Amino acid sequence: MSIEDKIILKISDLSVSTDGNQILNGLNLTVKKGETHAIMGPNGSGKSTLAKTVAGHPDYLITSGKIRFLNKDLSSMSVNERSNLGLFLGFQYPIEIPGLSNTAFLKAAINAQRKFLDLKDIPANEFLLQLKSTADQLNLDQSFLSRGVNEGFSGGEKKRNEIMQMLMLNPKLSILDETDSGLDIDSMKVVAKGVNSSRSE
Repeated sequence: MSIEDKIILKISDLSVSTDGNQILNGLNLTVKKGETHAIMGPNGSGKSTLAKTVAGHPDYLITSGKIRFLNKDLSSMSVNERSNLGLFLGFQYPIEIPGLSNTAFLKAAINAQRKFLDLKDIPANEFLLQLKSTADQLNLDQSFLSRGVNEGFSGGEKKRNEIMQMLMLNPKLSILDETDSGLDIDSMKVVAKGVNSSRSE
């Protein structure tokens, strides 16, 4: 495998603005398969801007530069296309989606990804076994699976739920925006275990 084949994400001379304000200027970043990168900086330095830009948030305008994911140009891809290609974004503040259960949400997301790859829908029994096993791994009670996405969850439960989504979707690249924000020590250990599990796979 060549060096180019090992590259998952390549950002070249990226500049990004939002609401008329330039946030990123000439950023370069290369992420290879199996690598973990931690991007650090003070509030307002552009960490979340970078994450949202890679994911395709419409409020962030690329004024120059390129983003390539799995050697494909992301500039013309929708958020759904990026996700189906294997890109996962973990939010700093996961949102609640009342009325849509975790089970229904994840099954729809996985089947959308499989359809994109010309695969049949995941068998119901296989999906449920995998979902329950993943919830157990993250110390999430089975009752959470039938509740609305993040509805009434504590901060730690929301983050663990998000890591469950990541493990179920099995992305090629995960971008986690301040995953440890608001977590106590015990929740942080569980989330870290889930992240490391995804990385080892």
